[in-house]
Amino acid sequence: MDAYGHVNNAVLFRYFESARIAYLERCGLIESMEQDRVGAILHSTACRFHLPLYYPDTVEVGGRATGIAPDRFTMGYRVVSLTKQAVVAEGQGVIVSYDYARGRKTPLPEAIQQKIARLEGDAEAANEQEA
Repeated sequence: MDAYGHVNNAVLFRYFESARIAYLERCGLIESMEQDRVGAILHSTACRFHLPLYYPDTVEVGGRATGIAPDRFTMGYRVVSLTKQAVVAEGQGVIVSYDYARGRKTPLPEAIQQKIARLEGDAEAANEQEA
């Protein structure tokens, strides 16, 4: 907590990290890292704080790809307070495909691009069904 009793801002970035790791697992970049040493590296991240988050509270955190390029993709994040039933923070991160053996960025493997497209296609279909 910070001096005002809020959950510290750095904690929100940890929530984003948790969502990012789960997404990397789902799209195969964790497995790719273990097999080929091609994984992900965080290029940049940002957060917009909408409301203070106080302890104790329970949050839901989500992340999804919002854009894709040959060697990177952008993720959007959202943190929702269940106590307030409101979005307390939104953020984004740019994730670059990185060849850890060579120490440089590399194109996103085609299989990973396809998994991301499938994941986001599934998310779009689910959103359309809810509407």
